[in-house]
Amino acid sequence: MTLKNRISLLVSLLFTILFGLASTVIFVLYSNFRKEEFRDRLEIKALSNIKLLVNVKEVDDQLLKIIDQNSINKLYDEKTLVFDSHYKLIYSSIDDAKINWSIEDLKYLKKHKTFFKQQGNYEVYGVFYDTKDRDFYALISAKDDYGKRKLLFLRYTLIVSYIFFTCICWVLTSFMVKKAMNPLNVFHQKIKNINENNLDTRVESKSNKNEIDLIANEFNFMMDRIEISYQKQKEFTAHASHELRTPLSRITSQIENVAADPATSEKGKSFLKTILSDVNQLTELINSLLILSKIDNKNHENTEVQRMDEILFSAIENLNKSFPDFVILFEMEESENLDSVLEIKGNKNLLEIALGNILKNACVYSDDKQAKVKLNEHNNHLAISISNNGKTLSEEEQKNLFQPFMRGQNAKGKAGFGLGLRIVQRILTLHNCSITYSVPEQKVNLFQLLFH
Repeated sequence: MTLKNRISLLVSLLFTILFGLASTVIFVLYSNFRKEEFRDRLEIKALSNIKLLVNVKEVDDQLLKIIDQNSINKLYDEKTLVFDSHYKLIYSSIDDAKINWSIEDLKYLKKHKTFFKQQGNYEVYGVFYDTKDRDFYALISAKDDYGKRKLLFLRYTLIVSYIFFTCICWVLTSFMVKKAMNPLNVFHQKIKNINENNLDTRVESKSNKNEIDLIANEFNFMMDRIEISYQKQKEFTAHASHELRTPLSRITSQIENVAADPATSEKGKSFLKTILSDVNQLTELINSLLILSKIDNKNHENTEVQRMDEILFSAIENLNKSFPDFVILFEMEESENLDSVLEIKGNKNLLEIALGNILKNACVYSDDKQAKVKLNEHNNHLAISISNNGKTLSEEEQKNLFQPFMRGQNAKGKAGFGLGLRIVQRILTLHNCSITYSVPEQKVNLFQLLFH
């Protein structure tokens, strides 16, 4: 999971949990408040009935029923019972609602003064009223439909609000985190595009207060040191290669002269040819290292337009000089845009070296001394395919195919140093071209080049 998604998830979950807890607390508190409020209303009604019976002598139980029936504070499905000190019922309201009671409830009231409990859909309140002359017990029950409707409305409101605002939070959090992390995405894209050919690329920073800008500044400082170190390494390789080429050229000339001398014995000539072969391989290695050190964006600007078919024909012609028996089957797929895609901006010499190395590779590792070369247009881009029949590379070897000094199992007994394809990749990368290796069929090696 990416950092952006992790932050979005954590913030959204935190809001969801906190909002859920807040909604739950609000509902519980209001539910308790409703119960307390209804309890108070029941208490007031019960005490009012007792006081009217006890304190106002002119009010008998029949008149109390009439007053109770027309009371402005009448409760829904209200039922009131009043008992004297001997637990005898002395007043009962005219409602049909029933109150389940027992002597134990009245005894409990005498001891604890009040109680409040739930009986089905009804809520029952009991109170003990003590006077100088007599004791009274009152039980009153009713439905709090009004309060429960408000509680139900609050519940649905909280649920809908929770779902709605949670969805809004997830969307807004994702959007805001994405926007906040956008500089980091730009930073990532810049880093991803940096390779050995554009080490001079730097990440833009606006200030020193932003953490991402601080990282960008440190990254740019690190890239400065890497670029300097890399340039020094390339300069050393180039200078060393130049210096080594001169004595190797002299050694080659001297060996050739001695081998051509009639006074040299056949055994000596055979020995000198072996040494000359080793010297030539060493010279080829040094030339490859020199080419690698010179491949650089600054040294080879891709401004001139080249015809890739002409460069390919030139590379084939040069290859035939070294391998006259090697046959190349050439195919060009016709299309309307082929002429335009064949024109590539780049360095002719480097492109010829790259194509020459691939063709040479196809020649050396071919079982039937032939290769197929195909040019075609693919999505308005030039595609070149080079294939041959021979031993193929394993999946593990394919992963390191373009690494320097990499040689597969099929290279046993064949001359080379494993730098050819590395040079090819560096040149093609410089010309905005990708190269891939695949095994489409058994014992078929396929290189595909796609110029972007």
